[in-house]
Amino acid sequence: MSSQQIAVTGLGMVTPAGMGTAATWEHMCTGVPTAESDPELTGLAVDFSCRVPDLDGRRRLGGRMCMRLDRFGQMAVIAAREAVAHASLDSADWDAARVGVVLGVGANSLSTYPAEFGRLRDGRTDKVSPFALPRSVPNMVAGAVSLDLGAKGPSFTTSSACASGTTALAVACDLLRGGACDIVISGGSESANSVMCSVTFGQMQALSKRRHDPAGASRPFDADRDGFVLGEGAGILVLERTSHARARGARTLAYLSGHASSCDAYHYTSPDPQGNGLAQAVRSALADASLTPRDIGHVNAHGTSTELNDRTEARALHQVFGAPPPVTANKSVIGHSMGAAGAIEAALTVLTLQHQLIPPTANLDRMDPLIDLDVVTKLPRPARIDAALTVSSGFGGQNAALVLTRA
Repeated sequence: MSSQQIAVTGLGMVTPAGMGTAATWEHMCTGVPTAESDPELTGLAVDFSCRVPDLDGRRRLGGRMCMRLDRFGQMAVIAAREAVAHASLDSADWDAARVGVVLGVGANSLSTYPAEFGRLRDGRTDKVSPFALPRSVPNMVAGAVSLDLGAKGPSFTTSSACASGTTALAVACDLLRGGACDIVISGGSESANSVMCSVTFGQMQALSKRRHDPAGASRPFDADRDGFVLGEGAGILVLERTSHARARGARTLAYLSGHASSCDAYHYTSPDPQGNGLAQAVRSALADASLTPRDIGHVNAHGTSTELNDRTEARALHQVFGAPPPVTANKSVIGHSMGAAGAIEAALTVLTLQHQLIPPTANLDRMDPLIDLDVVTKLPRPARIDAALTVSSGFGGQNAALVLTRA
């Protein structure tokens, strides 16, 4: 299989920072956190999250489609439409059998299930929606995007916990390198702002308990961090074989030049504390891109704001880089959208390469003394960046890394 560069020609985003790519980027550059009390989590031990504002799927997609799609599906379709339009693609003109859809989803969406389980508990089985199952099964998000856009090539989802969106982009890259597709619409979508997610992650002691200050709760690498903040969103990238993009005169935003994945094989939920698995994925991604650590000018970190994960990630970066390049952590602003996080962060890394500007990390007031990283804080930082790295990790020891280069 060739390690050729793959062109990124379109972006679409739905995030707590804004509806659409432009709104999201503008907000990310302010470094203002989006976490706030969440009415849907009222009464829980952790009752705040980062929620997408003004999703209004019924207005954007129509009532019929919304009836068939859970929240994560609605976000995926909205973001995919934006990405395809941004790439100046028209589904009426493309070779549909050569257009694939690969999206990352970490778990079943649970946003509409409480009502359905309530009907089941009350013995009203005849009132359970026939759409309950298909609108929540992870693969249906790819099916919905393919159906909406008329993409008839390979269509499926990847599930590698919080690395799912990053894994999806890697798989899409290989479909293009191997010649199976000319275009792949890829990324991730997930909504983690459900009662069950808040309760279960809370029971695992993974969530911040900073109820008195939700906006200050997500604080990657900070000495006072106490867990992550639930988030949601979708990040979609249009990927094309470079020759295909050139032939149709498309504008290339950046290149996906390398990728790799690894497994810690260490613990069900905790990462290898030395960061060996993540370091392995980063080294392999650099080799796939034919680059060295010195070529990387920026790292978009996984940065969950949990004590162990942040320290593990810092150790992994030091293994590879010695002195790592400037780092940012997007989850400080928009929370942790699980399977969608890596895809959103990849899209933001493309924008960083385009604008030569690194968005700041929020809430970093006092660096953990055991972490030695150059983290961009307070204000966006202009920088000369020809190549950037974005990394993701997840339960099961999953690690994934992407190398993106300037167009």
